[in-house]
Amino acid sequence: MKFAQSLLFCIAITALMGSCGLVADRQDSKTDSVPAPLAQLPDTAMASVKGLDYDIEIVDSTDNGMLELTVESAYDTVPGTFTFRGGTRRDFPVSGQVKGTPSSITVDWEFDTYEDLSPTPLGTWGGGTGWTGQPVYVEWTAQQTDSIRRTHKGILPNFGPREIMFGSLCSRVYFLNFDTGKESREYIDVTNPIKGTVSLDPALNGSLYVGQGVPRSRPFGHLAINLPEHKVRYMWPEDRKASRHWGAYDSSPVVVGKYLFWPGENGTVYKYNRLGNGQLKMHSCLRFKAKTERASAGMEASMCVYRNYGYVGDNHGNIVCINLNVMKPVWFYALGDDIDGSLVLEVENGVPYIYAGCEVDRQGESGISNLVRLNGLDGSEVWKRSIQCSKLHLNNKHFDGGLYCTPLLGRGNCEGMMFLSICQPGVSRAAEFLALDRHTGNTIYSVQLKAWAWSSPVPFYNEKEELFIMTGDSNGNAYLIQGDTGAILFTRHMANNFESSPVVVGNHLVVGSRGKQIYRFSIN
Repeated sequence: MKFAQSLLFCIAITALMGSCGLVADRQDSKTDSVPAPLAQLPDTAMASVKGLDYDIEIVDSTDNGMLELTVESAYDTVPGTFTFRGGTRRDFPVSGQVKGTPSSITVDWEFDTYEDLSPTPLGTWGGGTGWTGQPVYVEWTAQQTDSIRRTHKGILPNFGPREIMFGSLCSRVYFLNFDTGKESREYIDVTNPIKGTVSLDPALNGSLYVGQGVPRSRPFGHLAINLPEHKVRYMWPEDRKASRHWGAYDSSPVVVGKYLFWPGENGTVYKYNRLGNGQLKMHSCLRFKAKTERASAGMEASMCVYRNYGYVGDNHGNIVCINLNVMKPVWFYALGDDIDGSLVLEVENGVPYIYAGCEVDRQGESGISNLVRLNGLDGSEVWKRSIQCSKLHLNNKHFDGGLYCTPLLGRGNCEGMMFLSICQPGVSRAAEFLALDRHTGNTIYSVQLKAWAWSSPVPFYNEKEELFIMTGDSNGNAYLIQGDTGAILFTRHMANNFESSPVVVGNHLVVGSRGKQIYRFSIN
């Protein structure tokens, strides 16, 4: 990604959308090149769709809903990580950089959130971050930094060109200076705990999207923040038309073309027009369920996208491909149990492939965690792995076995490999970190962790394109693993509970823990 090209794109988009003053310059339209539109995938329905009941509601009939794509992903055009796992494919396209073979993880700074111990119908939630809880990271240009300081409300003296944004279990959205760990803006209280990953609009149009996770009070749902005004501008409460009456949104929404797509735990996928500065206009929504089920299941995993096809998994194990132009299902695949880890997409020889896995939840005390690779065009199964897992009972609570994290696809010297943590396999009371051959699903190696693990692994590459992986577990242990061999280069207890997934910048990562701590670590 070239910084100059990224800046030009931001300026052009801001000028077109009447942005909030984040970018000062306009570009002469006579010198701008217009990218050719990308080929659309067909509006069709495979035979598997007969296994679904679904309903499409068109809210805004004045808009034909066509995506009109000119780039594969708007997230690839600006520096930073703006949504869960970095982009539309959820494949973590931004990698860390290290020199040689790293051997340690050190703490650069620590930030404490508020710790809210007031009760909710689901207990107390404290502070810090939960699952998935990944921060987003943005690099502002000098012009943007100056403009924000002059025009945005809530700006604090520590605001700088590199900024971290995240939602906390204490119901606040925080803004931190990446370099110092000090608050860059005043926090915004959204009244209900946030478990998922907030999403910054890649057009830098003044919108930050936040899903609430637990209902301390009503309204309860998803919302959009106007960053210049430093306040909530849009709120979508519990949907009375949804067949599942649960208004949580752990899923991180994704921008495709001029639209925002947001799966909910009420069994509905929402499609919005993005108007900037925290303003959204609903275009349509899709509600679906498997015909074998009485009601829709919630979607906690984040949607991945290729062209005009979106892919989602739900709590009953249903994977559905949606034509995002018209919000119609293209194919349906039954994985077998609850899908919380986000699907990951890879394009190989022009064909999109989907990687997904499930938990042991609805099966009972023990069962099978299925891992699959699917053809993204028709839903056909390329391979399937079944791993015996069990639930863990601890302190009068139970924790489901199987896959919670989002897999990491390797490149460089680990091209063709996939990395993930499986909770409580077999009789283990912990998790195993697995390296799989992503063309066959076969295990290349396995590393025993000290506790169960929901946090998603993140990559660091050195000058030789050798991969090193950082991951954490629920007891707060951090691991630095050599990608090609599985050798543990470093492990230490460093926090309360790494349930959240990190964001990576250079040889650093920022990650939150349960309790109230947010950390920046260095990989050295």
